Amino acid sequence: MSPRDFAQLGLNHIAYIRAVHGDDEDDTGWAIHAANGQRIGLAPSHDLALAATRQHDMEPLSVH
Repeated sequence: MSPRDFAQLGLNHIAYIRAVHGDDEDDTGWAIHAANGQRIGLAPSHDLALAATRQHDMEPLSVH
């Protein structure tokens, strides 16, 4: 499997959720990232991040 193929693995099926704390209040909350690391969403709470991920037919995984 090539590095590019590996990066695409799970792209439309898995989302990673992690807490983010930025200087700007707009960047504080729970970030939702695609399998390739691209931020695809931001939610004000962990529960909303999980719900949004599942609503888009993706499996949420937490990043600590």
